Amino acid sequence: MAAKIAFFRPHPLPFFTFYSPARPIAKSLFIHLHSYATTTTTATAAAIAFSNISYGPSLHKGHSPFPLELPKYHTSGENVTSFDEAAFTRVFDISALRVPSEICSTLENRFRGHLLNWPRIKNIARVSGDEIDDEIKTILPNSDNSAESEAEAEAEELVALNRRIYGKAEGDGELLNSVLYRDKLARTFNSQGYVNFRNLAKISRPKKKKKMMDGGEKRGVKGVGRNDMAFVEVVECEENDVDDFSGLLGEDFGKRPKWRGSTRLLLLDEQYANKLLEELPEAIKVAFQEHDGQCTRSAFELVKCKLTLLYDYWQLNEVLEVLLPKGMTIPSAFETVGHIAHLNLRDEHLQYKHLIAKVVLDKNKPKIKTVVNKVDAIHNDYRTMQLEVLAGNNSLVTTLVENGLRFQVDLASVYWNSRLATERQRLLSCFTYSDIVCDVFAGVGPLAIYAAKKVKHVYANDLNPCAVEYLERNSVLNKLDRKIEVFNMDGRRFIETVFASQGAPSITHVVMNLPKDAAEFLDAFRGVFRRHGLSEQRTLPRIHVYGFSKAEDPEFEFHQRIRIALSEVDFDVEMHRVRLVAPGKWMLCASFLLPERVAYSRTGQHL
Repeated sequence: MAAKIAFFRPHPLPFFTFYSPARPIAKSLFIHLHSYATTTTTATAAAIAFSNISYGPSLHKGHSPFPLELPKYHTSGENVTSFDEAAFTRVFDISALRVPSEICSTLENRFRGHLLNWPRIKNIARVSGDEIDDEIKTILPNSDNSAESEAEAEAEELVALNRRIYGKAEGDGELLNSVLYRDKLARTFNSQGYVNFRNLAKISRPKKKKKMMDGGEKRGVKGVGRNDMAFVEVVECEENDVDDFSGLLGEDFGKRPKWRGSTRLLLLDEQYANKLLEELPEAIKVAFQEHDGQCTRSAFELVKCKLTLLYDYWQLNEVLEVLLPKGMTIPSAFETVGHIAHLNLRDEHLQYKHLIAKVVLDKNKPKIKTVVNKVDAIHNDYRTMQLEVLAGNNSLVTTLVENGLRFQVDLASVYWNSRLATERQRLLSCFTYSDIVCDVFAGVGPLAIYAAKKVKHVYANDLNPCAVEYLERNSVLNKLDRKIEVFNMDGRRFIETVFASQGAPSITHVVMNLPKDAAEFLDAFRGVFRRHGLSEQRTLPRIHVYGFSKAEDPEFEFHQRIRIALSEVDFDVEMHRVRLVAPGKWMLCASFLLPERVAYSRTGQHL
């Protein structure tokens, strides 16, 4: 059985327990793969052998100590919103080398290629309860030393003690005791304070921050990791070098193996599971021979282990692949807006929407706090989406960061698309520091505010009053409100107002990012300069208009729509494919210099 040796120390230091393996009897020795404790459940049945599935962990491999029951769905189509997370526990048989912690790093480099190489699993496991404080370690006997070496060590300790007593230890590296140290400080005090104050660096060092655990207990941030992903159990130990503590500590303690120093587990590759030492690679055999030749008491042995992977280990697509019907497309992609995950589920997924949302929320905590799904396409003039909250809190107001700028949005009342961040960067590269930009459909200002950091001035407009409110708020939030002039009006009226202003500087770029209807607003540019006349030199703006196209040649089809809207055919247009929004449906950006005949046309529409 797994023996336990107890060491006592004077109050107030805590009680320490150390585990050391014993081979024939299989008891569970818990070793966690992360730095703080994990609640574990021991499998009651033996793990099955690895199947012929490809290398690495899988929910279709190993043994599950809990039966997996798929959620039951009602006849109305609504599904149960929860499932048993324990059913996703998988136990795998592996082999490991238990080695002294001092040589663990060296052996890891030697055995590279023979160790476990699973994602998110470290191939070195710390043996819980096997550590010991340096203060206790100094008083433990070292059986490797002979009687002569022990006598020499005692003599050296006596000399060091005498040097500390008479205050002569500081020169050879030995620290003075507290009384002599304070006396030395008193003698070295001058007008500038204590000289060579030993603890000055420690006092000036900032304290480590503490994090609150669920139960209110504080813990340090050192070694922070997910403690509920995986753990290892040593199930085979050997019974030798046993100490009997039953007479001293009671019958419950019984016989325990001797503690042989701090150790680590080197987890071997899955192909070496249940293998004997003779079947292992030569590099491992040579290491065993070298260790046997040294005749040391430190642990160096081959042990059998059970590696348990819990629900939090598995990825989103792996969990959904098990929960959803076979053959159904796994909806693993979604848009992230602040703390909100925005799904766009297909009709086949709607029956399982709450189940999918729960898994998305579990696998993306704590960043994601709300999961929503778009109920219907955008049909209103304000470009707002109808969203259904599937999991998490009901708040759709969030703050996000894009390109170093902060934006506050309310997805229930404004439009936002994080997938256009790359397109906004591309468009900004077309601007210069002397440009004046006009954003006809600005929304909450992702492009207008981003451009205000670079260009001279920005005119931003949107028809949605809520979007204009957030546009003004975001301008102040990013300290760019002096370079942005905000309007709340229809797109055609905004174009006429800006270009008709006599005192306004010449606009160099116009952005029209309303892919569904932007091309229909191009007729507003006919005759925008007719009041100024050809004699007055005006800078012709460069137009960037967006649109959708389902044609076989989307660039040609979109170009034709632009020509019809402007009633002009003789001008060059640069086309750029932004992204494929749906199968066969492209989002395009057409950039062109406003033709002079269009700008000074006498047949322009009176707005």
